[in-house]
Amino acid sequence: MLSPHRVIGRRFSVVTAIVLFAACVPPVTTAADNAETSSRSNPSPNVLLIVTDDQGYGDMGCHGNPWLKTPNLDALAAQSVRLTDYHVDPICTPTRSALMTGRYCTRVGAWDVVIGRQMLRHDETTMAQVFRDSGYRTAMFGKWHLGDTYPYAPRFRGFDDVFCHRAGGVDEIGNPPENDYFDDTYFRNGVAESTTRYCTDVWFDNLLGYLDDHQASGSGATPRRPFFVYLPLNAMHSPFRAPEKAWRPYAEMGIETERAKFYGMIANFDANLGRLMAALEKHDMNDDTIVIFMSDNGTAMGSTGTEDDDGYNAGMRGKKGSVYDGGHRVACFVRWPDGLPSDVDVNHLTCHRDWMPTLIDLCDLSPPKDVFFDGRSMAAILKDPDAAWPDRKLFVQRQSDQPVCMLQPGTKRRKPNYAVMTEQFRLVNGQLFDIESDPGQSIDVADRYPDIVEELSASYREHFEDVYGIDPTEGDGRRPTEPTDDGGVPFTRFMVGPGPYASTLMTVRDWHPTKGGVIWQQPQLADNDLWIQGFWALNVKEAGRYRVKLSRYPDQLNRSMQYDRVELTIGPRTWSQSLDRDETAAEFSVTLPAGDSLVKTRCIDSQVGRERGAYYVRFEHLAD
Repeated sequence: MLSPHRVIGRRFSVVTAIVLFAACVPPVTTAADNAETSSRSNPSPNVLLIVTDDQGYGDMGCHGNPWLKTPNLDALAAQSVRLTDYHVDPICTPTRSALMTGRYCTRVGAWDVVIGRQMLRHDETTMAQVFRDSGYRTAMFGKWHLGDTYPYAPRFRGFDDVFCHRAGGVDEIGNPPENDYFDDTYFRNGVAESTTRYCTDVWFDNLLGYLDDHQASGSGATPRRPFFVYLPLNAMHSPFRAPEKAWRPYAEMGIETERAKFYGMIANFDANLGRLMAALEKHDMNDDTIVIFMSDNGTAMGSTGTEDDDGYNAGMRGKKGSVYDGGHRVACFVRWPDGLPSDVDVNHLTCHRDWMPTLIDLCDLSPPKDVFFDGRSMAAILKDPDAAWPDRKLFVQRQSDQPVCMLQPGTKRRKPNYAVMTEQFRLVNGQLFDIESDPGQSIDVADRYPDIVEELSASYREHFEDVYGIDPTEGDGRRPTEPTDDGGVPFTRFMVGPGPYASTLMTVRDWHPTKGGVIWQQPQLADNDLWIQGFWALNVKEAGRYRVKLSRYPDQLNRSMQYDRVELTIGPRTWSQSLDRDETAAEFSVTLPAGDSLVKTRCIDSQVGRERGAYYVRFEHLAD
């Protein structure tokens, strides 16, 4: 078994690229030049990119977990090139935006999971667009988490076929309120569709059906087009729910229930991974498919990420959300029998942004014009782990709505918010760790290497200014929730207008908070002790008349709002109306000019003398 305390990486053996986000790396090495002598049966390999949610580096058997059984993931790791020092972002959306673009999440506008900073800017080029423009079929099944309206939803970002849930989880605000991981309603190319199985089973069922259709698509002299399939799963995200047969064995080991269910979600994924690998073999796609596996961040439940941890985290400090390695160092395996060696470790410092330029090279894709990648092609080191790979600096950040460049821990922030990485060092909010001798990041050596601290701190300041376009020395006194366009980072705006913009839904999880934060769980909608406020950034594509509907609950629930009066403010104009307390919604017909503005709402309960914002706001363009 490879050491769980240092970076581990492996490669895949298939011309269809499959990317999985997780961390599993067995130890065996095969000569890199085997890849040079293998013949490629298809000059354009398929690509399958698999990303699991919240599965940490230690959440698999091949990385030494003493409880988890993951035979199929272990087998994939053993057949792959394993990236042992591979990093993503500490939470969901930032990893996905960077993976899809090859650029820092902070550069493309999607660096949080809510607060209006979870939408990938509309002018960014995605991996799916690059594949489609190069002649590939493209599809996505699972969790997008980069925007659900036009032009942000996946069906508008280069995917020919999409079956997905909305928001950041299948049961979150923005999805049908009855969703609970079993027999849910998801969306096929924007149209609601009921399902009858556990969520992970559903995503794999759709992927396997897609492979069946692909196999049947070739006829006679007409060659099949290669495919790019993105499989970002919502598991193992909370709430931790899985079929009982998957989690019960872990509970019987004495593992507490929530962690047992988390492990059960991983066990279910592993069984489905076995189904997938068998299907590739059945369809004779095994050798010419690139399979990539990774996770989107550190573990959510397999570890506490602390010294007194009662779980397993492969010796790392931190977990999901942390800028210590346990929050963002994850497993990454790449299998491609026709093009890469197997059972090989690549120990260089790599990251999720590297996949876009790497796949352009491996699949001979047409690169997008006028796009600068923050990532670096790994093609050479995947084929030969001993190939040259200059040292580099990588950056990880946790920021709020309006970013602040904090270089030292302060009283206003309880957790570190940035890390600078090199192959030897990690600078974490002023603390310096020698990751080679101290992979657990327990000994601060900043006093021993002041020049390194100064160099990495300066690099972070330069990086902050580069990606955000604001002076890192300014803004420390600015409230992160202040609705300002003077000197802050521009908003990624909801768009309304005719045609594809004709109906646009904004929810409380999407707003920029000004009082009390955001909510994203369905039961929070009915919490009468929450009095929160926020605004949405809007772009009106075409001047005209619009119907604006405000409500507290989704239409499916048909529940009264319990308000006496509501106000709608768009830019400089405000509209208001009185309500009966049992009304379920308030509607306004407004005439709007084209351009940018902010949308604010007030829902007033005179019985308690309090107000909150509307949790749902829908814009509909009215034809003349």
